[in-house]
Amino acid sequence: MDNIKIARSERTPEIDFDFAANRFALRGESYPEDVPAFFGPPISSLETHLKGLTDGQVEFNFEMIYFNSTSAKVVMKLFDLLESVAGNGVAVVINWHFQADDDNMQELGEEFGEDLSAATFNMCPKG
Repeated sequence: MDNIKIARSERTPEIDFDFAANRFALRGESYPEDVPAFFGPPISSLETHLKGLTDGQVEFNFEMIYFNSTSAKVVMKLFDLLESVAGNGVAVVINWHFQADDDNMQELGEEFGEDLSAATFNMCPKG
């Protein structure tokens, strides 16, 4: 599968999916006008790739500054997908990067992390 690299814009995050290395990232802000149109194809490719894994390690880095409620549903879907893959025996590491003084993103990360039992979740404060 070809890697996916979409540059961030004013309203959309950078998407960096390296399928060969099983390293994935979302960085920036997310409030696109059409969330399904923006995230649909990359998330579908990611889902297809991850569901085919039976071993190895997956690393997903969330480095979000802001995302709206519709984008939050995409993030929740990603966490569900990653947890499912981890439950099937793949080592999944999720790194939640946030500015140390950003209480909102810290709390969101903590809430997402609470729902995981099979995947490893790391809070990664910066600054």
